[in-house]
Amino acid sequence: MMKRISALAAAAAVLATVPASEALAGKRYAATITRTTYGIPHIEARDWRGVGYGVAYAYAEDNLCLLAEEFATVAGERSRFWGPEAKAVLGFEEVDNLSSDVFFRAVLDLPALREGAKALPPRVQDLLAGYVAGYNRFLRDAGADGIPAECRGKPWVRAITADDMLRLNEKQMLLASSLNLAAAIANAAPPGSLAPKVAIALPDARELGIGSNGWAFGSEATANGRGMVIGNPHFPWKGPARFWQMHVKGPGGYEVMGVGLAGTPMPTLGFNKDVAWTHTVTEARHFTLYQLALDPADPTRYMVDGKSEAMTPQTVTVPMPEGEAPVTRTLYSTRWGPVFVVPARGITWSAQSAFALKDANRGNQRGIETWLRIGEARNVGEVEAAVSETLGIPWVNTIAADRYGDALHADVTAVPNVSAEKAKACATPIAGLFAEFAILLDGSKASCDWDAAPGTPVPGLMPARDQAATTVRSWLTNSNDSYWISNPAIPHPQLSPILGRYATARSLRTRSNFIETAALLAGGKIDHARAQAHAFANKSLAADMTLDEIKVLCLTTQNLVAAAERGCVALTQWDRRFETSSRGAALFRAFWFKAARLPGLWQVPFDPADPVNTPRALAIDGAKGEKLLAALAEAVVELDKAAIPLDAPWGKVQHVMAGNEAIPIHGGPGTLGILNMQESVPTPNGLTPRHGTSYIQIVGFDDQGPVADAILSYSQSTNPASPHAHDQTRAYAAKQWHRLPFSAKAIAAETIAAPRRIAE
Repeated sequence: MMKRISALAAAAAVLATVPASEALAGKRYAATITRTTYGIPHIEARDWRGVGYGVAYAYAEDNLCLLAEEFATVAGERSRFWGPEAKAVLGFEEVDNLSSDVFFRAVLDLPALREGAKALPPRVQDLLAGYVAGYNRFLRDAGADGIPAECRGKPWVRAITADDMLRLNEKQMLLASSLNLAAAIANAAPPGSLAPKVAIALPDARELGIGSNGWAFGSEATANGRGMVIGNPHFPWKGPARFWQMHVKGPGGYEVMGVGLAGTPMPTLGFNKDVAWTHTVTEARHFTLYQLALDPADPTRYMVDGKSEAMTPQTVTVPMPEGEAPVTRTLYSTRWGPVFVVPARGITWSAQSAFALKDANRGNQRGIETWLRIGEARNVGEVEAAVSETLGIPWVNTIAADRYGDALHADVTAVPNVSAEKAKACATPIAGLFAEFAILLDGSKASCDWDAAPGTPVPGLMPARDQAATTVRSWLTNSNDSYWISNPAIPHPQLSPILGRYATARSLRTRSNFIETAALLAGGKIDHARAQAHAFANKSLAADMTLDEIKVLCLTTQNLVAAAERGCVALTQWDRRFETSSRGAALFRAFWFKAARLPGLWQVPFDPADPVNTPRALAIDGAKGEKLLAALAEAVVELDKAAIPLDAPWGKVQHVMAGNEAIPIHGGPGTLGILNMQESVPTPNGLTPRHGTSYIQIVGFDDQGPVADAILSYSQSTNPASPHAHDQTRAYAAKQWHRLPFSAKAIAAETIAAPRRIAE
């Protein structure tokens, strides 16, 4: 149990957080930081500069090394400090440092970002300025000895400027779009050039390590007739896309508690006294690809409406480690954006054709103002207005509920204004090859540019009226499938294909969501306790749909090979869940990864009239049954090689190391239809989560304000020496929820150290 300060000191702490106190008066930057259970900071300031100042200081206290490395990344300095061939996570996938540096130095248009920043609302400019000052203040206060051991004395730990914040914000906007093609852009070279030899992949949005579940329940579904939100975003356990908890109280009555990513100056997911919201990564495409017809006389020129246009060359120089010559590379851009290549997928730059990418989130500096407006919202109507009027949300659905009992799902983001008719008219002969990834348009026709619509903040964006937003008093949910269905009873009318697939099979996780939510509602009205059980049920829809048939196969097949026979025995003993105590879960995980790829898996095909229950009925006759048993035998051999017993408790297999302590982690892969998703990678000791359930919040309302239970699965701090590096991870392992302190009285009761006043 954490040590509490005395009641007298706690009372003084509450009084000390008054932002207009004389101690902070007259300072350009001033904030008070109060820490409560699990190290959650409560930041209070009288103006927006102070808010950014306090948030940055508190974040640096917890995650300095991570954020300092992130500033080096967006400045294009990874090769200099870590070597050009080393790799690091850029967005959600690993990219070599040289490709990362070239991308950031070429694609991030710093002069344009500086110019755009001049037009930002004054409060956004103040937030960013405050963040710079707060980060730099922490560096001064920490001194050489106060820097965490992991980055102490490193040259990349340095003071930052406004440019660093502009670059970091731009990276966050591109996180689920063109950032995932960084290597493809950085290594594009005209035919005849010596192309760099690095692995380049065409990412599958469903495999990027991003996802989430979100639920909004209205008055018809909740026990007290007020709205409730369950948020379960699936984000990486390591790297700059980790969430960090904060409670911010700023000017004009702004008060929000929730989380943000590295460098975010206020919560982007959370709640205020009237509204709670969460986000899930949307299936909408935030860029389009263009196929270019090149000028036969010059592969760096392309044809538009029969006229030749020159590509714009940009030469960037990337510094290398000391003693090594810098690397210079020239990239090319078009009216449609930068040229990119993915040779393994046939996306090449030849003498006849090339491909370019136009991203709706490039230069999107509207996001911070959007989230500030959401944080100020008094009801879900104002949340919808914020996302619709700014079009500043880059790549996530917004799922919200308010104290009045309304529930909202808004799949409204910055997307290209490309209608179904335009996508068809501008399709090239090979457009179908890209359908799972993006819409490919004909770059030889000026008419194939995005349509300008009145009322959008930037020409070419799709107006909110043409996107999907629904408000009900029942319930809505999303698990990363498209806008088509957020409640099976009220499918959405069909919209542009750029917003996602329509009337197609849903993922097992989405189907599990609908099935389990219906079962939850059938059991009565929802309160916090039932919502908690729902979030951590750890059921596998894949298991529920197949294990009975697998058992039939096991019992009726003669002369089973030894490995398959052992697998049959182990699965018979499994409880079909991914609890830490579940025995056989590791085997089913390994089996399903193989079985799910088998053709003709289901007897009943997908039916758009019944998307929740189709496809279904595992096909086990003849050769299909033999292949399933072969997959089971292969899974047994795989676990044997990894020295994982078939009946090992899941928590002995999937865990996180805290020094020498193994913390068991419940939950499992979303592809198995598990809502509490944990995607893990092999380690010498078993499996460890790479991404999945991160910040889980259950937020309702009573007469006094929000009632929020939450947990951050990977904890607040990335500093191994911090007491808050693993404390919430242990709580997550035990399914131990934390009632978040929002009121002054609750904060005082949980304060763990004297408030910190900072000013300059």
